[in-house]
Amino acid sequence: MSKTNAPWSAFSGPNLGYVMEQYDLYLETPENVDPELCELFKKYGAPVQSTGLTPSVQVDDSLMDTALKAIQLADAIRTHGHEAADIYPLNDRPKKTERISLEFYGLSEQDLEKVPVYLLVQNAPAHIQNGAQAIQHLKEVYTKKTAYEFAHVITREEREWLQRTIEASPQDELSTEKKKEILSRLTHVEGFEKFIHRTFVGAKRFSIEGLDSLVILFDSLVEKANAVKIKQINIGMAHRGRLNVLTHILNKPYEMMFADFAHVPNDSFLPTDGSLELSKGWYGDVKYHNGATYRSASGLIVKLAYNPSHLEVVSPVVTGQVRAAQETTNEAGFPKQDPSTAFAVLVHGDAAFPGQGVVTEMLNYSRVPGYQTGGSIHIIANNMIGFTTEYFDSRSTLYSSDPAKGYEVPVIHVNADEPEAVIRVAELAFAYRQKFHKDIVIDLIGYRRYGHNEMDEPMVTNPEMYKMVHKHPTVRELYGKNLASVSILSDEDVTTLDTDTFAEMQAAYDRVKELEESKANDIIIPDAVLNGMPELESGVEEDRLRKINEDLLSWPEDFTPFKKLARILKRREEPFVGKGKIDWGHAETLAFATILQDGQSVRLTGQDAQRGTFSHRHLVLHDETNGNELVPIHHIQNAKASFVVHNSPLTEAAILGYEFGYNLEDQNSLTIWEAQYGDFANMAQVMFDNFISAARAKWGLKSGLVMLLPHAAEGQGPEHTSARVERYLQLAAENNWTVANLSSAANYFHILRRQAAMLHDEAIRPLIIVSPKSLLRHPKVGADVAELTSGKFETIIEEPALGKNEDAVTKIVFASGKLAVDLSDKIDSGEGYDHLHIVRVEQLYPFPTEKIEAIIKRYPNVKKLVWAQEEPQNMGSWHFALPYLLELGKGLEITYSGRTHRSSPAEGDGEAYKIEQARIINEVVENN
Repeated sequence: MSKTNAPWSAFSGPNLGYVMEQYDLYLETPENVDPELCELFKKYGAPVQSTGLTPSVQVDDSLMDTALKAIQLADAIRTHGHEAADIYPLNDRPKKTERISLEFYGLSEQDLEKVPVYLLVQNAPAHIQNGAQAIQHLKEVYTKKTAYEFAHVITREEREWLQRTIEASPQDELSTEKKKEILSRLTHVEGFEKFIHRTFVGAKRFSIEGLDSLVILFDSLVEKANAVKIKQINIGMAHRGRLNVLTHILNKPYEMMFADFAHVPNDSFLPTDGSLELSKGWYGDVKYHNGATYRSASGLIVKLAYNPSHLEVVSPVVTGQVRAAQETTNEAGFPKQDPSTAFAVLVHGDAAFPGQGVVTEMLNYSRVPGYQTGGSIHIIANNMIGFTTEYFDSRSTLYSSDPAKGYEVPVIHVNADEPEAVIRVAELAFAYRQKFHKDIVIDLIGYRRYGHNEMDEPMVTNPEMYKMVHKHPTVRELYGKNLASVSILSDEDVTTLDTDTFAEMQAAYDRVKELEESKANDIIIPDAVLNGMPELESGVEEDRLRKINEDLLSWPEDFTPFKKLARILKRREEPFVGKGKIDWGHAETLAFATILQDGQSVRLTGQDAQRGTFSHRHLVLHDETNGNELVPIHHIQNAKASFVVHNSPLTEAAILGYEFGYNLEDQNSLTIWEAQYGDFANMAQVMFDNFISAARAKWGLKSGLVMLLPHAAEGQGPEHTSARVERYLQLAAENNWTVANLSSAANYFHILRRQAAMLHDEAIRPLIIVSPKSLLRHPKVGADVAELTSGKFETIIEEPALGKNEDAVTKIVFASGKLAVDLSDKIDSGEGYDHLHIVRVEQLYPFPTEKIEAIIKRYPNVKKLVWAQEEPQNMGSWHFALPYLLELGKGLEITYSGRTHRSSPAEGDGEAYKIEQARIINEVVENN
């Protein structure tokens, strides 16, 4: 509450003087001041004289106490009115009215009639003539079918706007035609569910019934978006009500829906005007996980994201899509964001919103610069029940929405049985988002007419609730009776509308019945996927690299980087004059620069990504005299696309989902997420499992997302050692992604350029790079300029000091990443190791079978194939590689060198690590 809304403007002369004296006393000895005045001083601060903007009157001493109590009552209604509101359709929650009763403050109607209106309600409607009417107005506003929580919003302007908007004169009554339209919509929403329930008995559909007004809410948001020419709405929601939203908001024809239930092909019913776009994977998914894209005649695009059963995990994916839709990336420099072009609507379950941590992660980043989207509209589809359990099993808070309050997100509770109230709430939420570019929550409170799915019997676990549900009329029935009671329609009209709707759906199903039931077909995977990534030449001319390097190291005269860092970066000049090597971070920067010049944008995010966890990157420099930032890559010549690197919040699951969504929406962007350490990706495993690894097989979604996961056993203990590469290899199939454990900066340069070059190709897939830590500056990992000017990504690299005497080689060792470099250090020049050849397997998946087979054939006397790794035997890549080695090395001895089976990834003691690492290396290179 601002001082312009404070009560001090009501006082003048002696009364104002008295209040000011009391304030001075409050500052010194608050215990000597009336507690009610203390509360006002705490809330509104020092009393100030009227500015003249608000009427000022002389308040009699006898009225002062009444006025102060009335002000407290008005504030209590605003703050606690939701506790007494009629927001539960089943009316099964007690209403707490004590805090907003006149008796609680020792007031009567007669007392309130003496209090000026403006003291209680700013800009009150004209018909309100006294304080008693003002209090009644506030109760009408805050305790009926809609309730509000915004006292936790710290920003004064937002609180004032919300209060002013909520308490303003009622909006115009909806027109008769609009009311008929609402009833028709509700009839179709309910009719769709009833038709499926009767026609496809026992089929799962996760009905919307009990929250039918969700469609009305969506209708209102779409209408508002069209009015201000927003280009795109992205929707994320779980499965409950999804089929209804697909049908009535995304305009998927009834025939297509019924065909899905009848197991017949639905393609013939796809609209021919291109308004509806669906994608399919070769394995597919259940119907209530699928999404769609709808292009309306107005130009508005509405997208419903494809989503697994892991409920809330789709929300960050959708916000990432929205950010990409808002950004223009076809010019050098930072992307240009316009939040007015798109927004997200995220539908949450009432148990999931407080129960799933990814929701809090998402709320946390909602105003972080690299991730904000100008505000999402959250809808809690509140069935007042989780899976089968009551609300008190789900949370420790009064409302499902309470976690949002910690992020200053306003919350509106609304009774789902009141569709007109739902429309008003949607309009308010949209207006708030547009004005303040912040998230807002609509708690749409209803019930669930059936069990968790239509085959459940909810009376088993929730008998009391479902006795009420069974007796409770549907929102269509309630609204129909309401319209009939005011003679907008007759009872017969309402019945006829229901009958006609059923007939409309029956006619659609009759068309479906003409088709034959689908037969199980062989799974057809596109050739572009099966054939894997092509080998592309990705070298860059030396002159071009040299000029890029000069641009990167030419800083403005008025910019003073940290001196030590400046010296380190200036060393990047040396490889271009024949001194030193191009290290990992240098190769990465050069790759990014060339990709930008090729016309593709780059987005890199992660914890400490600007600097790099290991201080190896430094894509953003800071002036040591004033903290100003410089992004050198923005100043290279001939860049045709944007570049940005964001330090992310300390969050993995939501951020990785966000980047996956961004990449889906903008497939011209090389989108990269870097884990601070590879094991941090554990926290995002749901994104790998449900989206990144299988999105194409399930839903036909193509992604070229890159994930950098620092990895290596280096004596730093169990955590920060292993990226758990075994998990990604276990998920690897059907060329769904590339998994690489690199030991060469040049190879890193080329794999990034290959990934960028393939972004628009049918063969594109995600890329997981098990990236180095100590190897970032290792001379054997560094590249000569010539290695970047020609060549391509190499799936294997042979140890150059070994394997020259082909007849002498009896053992071939396969290794990846740091261990491969440790082995190279051990053999040094190769002298004394004629029996040995070492092959670095840079790409673990797809496994480079043909190239390894050719190497084995080259050595006629080889007896043993060894897979060496630093991870324990039950982790890493050994179990993944073993079947390939058994097939390739028929007749040869296949052995493993590395740590034994363990439950923990690494030793906790650095000295123990050194001993074990030395044992592995010696075992690998010995002649046995």
